[in-house]
Amino acid sequence: MSYASYENEFQGKRALVTGGTQGMGLAIVKRLAGAGATVLTSARNIPPNYNIPNVHLVQADVTKPEGTATLVEAVKEKLGGIDILINTVGGSSAPSGGALALTEDHWLEELNMNLLGSVRLDRNLLPFMVEYRKGVIIHVSSIQRSLPLYESTLAYAAAKAALTTYSKGLSNEFAPKGIRVNTIAPGFIQTEAANRLIDRLATTAGSHEAALEQLMDSLGGIPYGRPGLPEEVAELAAFLASDRSASINGSEYVIDGGTIPTV
Repeated sequence: MSYASYENEFQGKRALVTGGTQGMGLAIVKRLAGAGATVLTSARNIPPNYNIPNVHLVQADVTKPEGTATLVEAVKEKLGGIDILINTVGGSSAPSGGALALTEDHWLEELNMNLLGSVRLDRNLLPFMVEYRKGVIIHVSSIQRSLPLYESTLAYAAAKAALTTYSKGLSNEFAPKGIRVNTIAPGFIQTEAANRLIDRLATTAGSHEAALEQLMDSLGGIPYGRPGLPEEVAELAAFLASDRSASINGSEYVIDGGTIPTV
């Protein structure tokens, strides 16, 4: 697929994309930088040989206040301001076993990973956008906010639901100041982590294909017949960050191949 028509649409734009060394975050970083943006991204651990033109990589854990402070300073130093903020960091490390298996620490970890990291960054970087009366914020939520998997990722799903609700309130408050806030809700996206999970399942399922089918079935099925790709999420993010979506604000875009059974 060619995006040549939009190859320079982010020329002169300054973007921060959290979690930009793998999966959806990496795809978004490449998409924005490839279209002319100067991009700052973060990771808890710096991978070897990470070298993308127009991209600055900073080691920071955005789930902690000190990580937020590091990124805010990097925005000032390396970007001199910000036009686009895309919060992609998220995930779950809580144990399976349902609600009663989750401790206080599990809940706090999931909230920091999937909600509070975004809240802290927004709170610190919105003043830059307000000063110039323009900017775009995109939060990556999840379809689990409306389809929670209570056995394995209940705290994650609850945190993502809070992120979507928070984003809607933020969009209403800051739209009059020229700032748009939207969310993306992916379903099953075939990232590197998903591929590793499929490989593990394949040892008991019998094949890679059978493991993938098993995983899709566990999520309620994907009518389109396959998981989404990180590059497809990146293209949606690029559209929402661009002037092509200038009147889109306070919305959530689901990208799940039809998993959510709505009419």
